[in-house]
Amino acid sequence: MKSGGNWTVVFEDRCIIKNYAEGAAQGIGYVIDDDAFWSQSKFSNIWAIQHGTANTSDEVEHRDSTPHKSFADADLGDISQFSSKWDSAHLLRLQANWDNNVLQDADGNTVEGESEADKISRLGARPTSYSS
Repeated sequence: MKSGGNWTVVFEDRCIIKNYAEGAAQGIGYVIDDDAFWSQSKFSNIWAIQHGTANTSDEVEHRDSTPHKSFADADLGDISQFSSKWDSAHLLRLQANWDNNVLQDADGNTVEGESEADKISRLGARPTSYSS
């Protein structure tokens, strides 16, 4: 791929990356362990996708000598099939970060007994959804 896009999908690694231009902090990628998703026949010859590039003819790269093409011309469906997988993985990360954020004293020791209400007051509500 010669150009960067808003979304990058690397099929060999089963990785979906939301790039900085799309609002991610430095480009955040998640490996998506979903055999049924990745084994769809429409993906069998796809090496990588860079969706949302300035050069749309370079968005989809094939495993064989098939010329690169635009995402629309590749007839792969909507980008939301990838972004929704990323959103689900990112929500799990946000929830884990919230769950693991414990109150600490000046020495870095965990302060026991913080109530959920106090934690919500300190951090805001625990994330329950995320949408790109």
